[in-house]
Amino acid sequence: MNQLNDKVVFLTGASSGIGAAVQQLLLAQGAKVFSMSRRQVISEWLNHQTFAGDVSSEQDVEEAFRRCKEAFGGVDVLINNAGSGLPTPDLADTTVETFEQMVGTNMRGVFLCSRAAVRMMKPIGKGHILNLISMAGQRTNPNAPLYCASKFGARGLSSGFADQVLKLGIKVTDVNPGPVDSDYWGDRKVPREKFLKIGDVAKIILFVLSQPEDLVIREINFDNMKFLAG
Repeated sequence: MNQLNDKVVFLTGASSGIGAAVQQLLLAQGAKVFSMSRRQVISEWLNHQTFAGDVSSEQDVEEAFRRCKEAFGGVDVLINNAGSGLPTPDLADTTVETFEQMVGTNMRGVFLCSRAAVRMMKPIGKGHILNLISMAGQRTNPNAPLYCASKFGARGLSSGFADQVLKLGIKVTDVNPGPVDSDYWGDRKVPREKFLKIGDVAKIILFVLSQPEDLVIREINFDNMKFLAG
């Protein structure tokens, strides 16, 4: 049985990378996808609506969820995929703007979107919130302490939310990939051949969402074997 057919999925950060790959898999499974990203996404799918906005903006988030309800009637699944990550190897030279950008997207965005989703899920007594966090929410990196801090914070939010909304019939899952071979790295000298592939991360997300409604996966951690081996 296809658990995703006709499900309404609200997806953030869908314009590229993991979000774009997840979006294609969801649409192919028959899900109705409402995607929100800073860049406008053009789609030819009838069951796909898009909204250009910032997840750290309360006004943008509220408007996006209003439009999703108008288009599809509500939200069954929220995927908090939008993320901001910048290297900050020198604390003395790190700006407040950099701090606020990462915390705004990685923590405030999770809060705002989760709150909006729960308001729609609560009356029907079911739903699933999936937070794409990172193994950076469990292990620190001296070259990216602010990114790790924002992900540690997002993981704390998610864990607390999960305990709070389970009695409402709403599941919360943290998906924590290790380093992913994506455009995030730019021209930095990192061993991208040892990183996870975008498509593999997308398949893990689809796996979590395809489980029976009464099965709860609280957290799933994964890495590339070559990366772990060093």
